[in-house]
Amino acid sequence: MRTLDDLDVRGRRVLVRADLNVPLSDGAITDDGRIRAALPTLTALRERGARVVVCSHLGRPKGEVKPEFSLAPVAARLGELLGAPVRAAADVVGESAQATVAGLADGDVALLENLRFEPGETSKDDAERGAFADRLAALAELYVGDGFGAVHRRHASVYDVPQRLPHAAGYLIAAELAVLRRLTDDVRRPYAVVLGGAKVSDKLGVIDSLLGRADRILIGGGMVFTFLKAQGHEVGRSLLEEDQLDTVREYLRRAAGTGVEFVLPVDVVAATEFSADADHQVVPADGIPADRLGLDIGPESGKLFASRLADAETIFWNGPMGVFEMEPYAHGTRAVAQGLLDSGAYTVVGGGDSAAAVRLLGFDENAFSHISTGGGASLEYLEGKTLPGLSALED
Repeated sequence: MRTLDDLDVRGRRVLVRADLNVPLSDGAITDDGRIRAALPTLTALRERGARVVVCSHLGRPKGEVKPEFSLAPVAARLGELLGAPVRAAADVVGESAQATVAGLADGDVALLENLRFEPGETSKDDAERGAFADRLAALAELYVGDGFGAVHRRHASVYDVPQRLPHAAGYLIAAELAVLRRLTDDVRRPYAVVLGGAKVSDKLGVIDSLLGRADRILIGGGMVFTFLKAQGHEVGRSLLEEDQLDTVREYLRRAAGTGVEFVLPVDVVAATEFSADADHQVVPADGIPADRLGLDIGPESGKLFASRLADAETIFWNGPMGVFEMEPYAHGTRAVAQGLLDSGAYTVVGGGDSAAAVRLLGFDENAFSHISTGGGASLEYLEGKTLPGLSALED
């Protein structure tokens, strides 16, 4: 796979597929981590005299123009971080985009409007997606794929456009791949994996794959209650996927047979309602009251998880341990993050909510070995799946 260092970009229009899908609240960016992750590639292109055309999605407008999903706030923040104005087009491939791109000088940067305002971006119909890719590719002479968080999507800007232009990977994708290879091909052991988040079904593939690779798997978050139920415990009104109980039981059997250690919480924080103000108490993991729901792992579980991370040489973490956005249920996630740092291991935070938790809870991002920008993409890579956006860059 070529990188942008292999491209002659001076004076040429370079379309960069970035992942600037940042969270917004009342039009304000609440976490600019993904914008900052795009800076090395964009800065290098500017310094080498490229005419940089950035494209990205934001949210799920589902092929319709919705002002609340406009990339205008992103353009403003990107300009602040680059220290240079970013020209924001009012559309994706229309008259505004064409005029904006035509007006670029060497070293200038433009940002197209939200890719997902166009139905062709995410269409499952090859012809419709291809027609949009033709229009997008016509804006540039070269393509740089750097939106790692989207490489598992067969979308026009990720998969089809690089087939129409000379292409290379940006620095972010190159860095993410180097990290993921350390988690698959060159693992230092013991290798511990911490999985959380809401649903077991979101993690089935990666659990299946890790049963043959990891030394221990620690389970927290909403998904843990399906594991506890599979062991015959009462989980009250906690999140539960009944249809995954047999699958989880099989995973537990396989782990016992292969020597992979599954670590489950010994206590949980159980509340009367899904609210920061609800009455909540720490209860044994095998004794959740029928009228309560678990919203975090408990303090003893936090200590247990930290102890099982202490001797690890490699740790991959994807998914919070509880509803970390609410302070009463943030302690488990905080304990795991601190456990990663205290271990001295090679630590990878697998994007999404885990990365958001690191920032929200005040941890130094640079203290971790790597914080991924793509939770879903990371998981699918670890499952061994072919990622369309990567395969397109390898051609």
